[in-house]
Amino acid sequence: MSDEMTAANKEKLVTDLKVVISDTEELLRATAGAAGEKVTELRERLGVRLRDTKERVLDLEAALVDKTKAAARATDDFVHEEPWKAVGVAAALGLALGVLIGRR
Repeated sequence: MSDEMTAANKEKLVTDLKVVISDTEELLRATAGAAGEKVTELRERLGVRLRDTKERVLDLEAALVDKTKAAARATDDFVHEEPWKAVGVAAALGLALGVLIGRR
């Protein structure tokens, strides 16, 4: 359960970071005509940080994809190695879900 929560939190983080990156890029475009040494320096620093953040988001996204693929492979391997256990687990989950739905 905690792995699922962690994966969901990471996915939300990636989504949120993509929004921040998009907003920052829009801000950089909007201030392109602004003059002044401070503005130029700030835009340069922001550009560097933006590139670094994009790289981190891509790395995090790739790690999430790799973990998801590994979990899918592990599940597939388990089902092929222990088909009757997998059927039993699926039946138990189906029964539990049926009982829960039937109570409503």
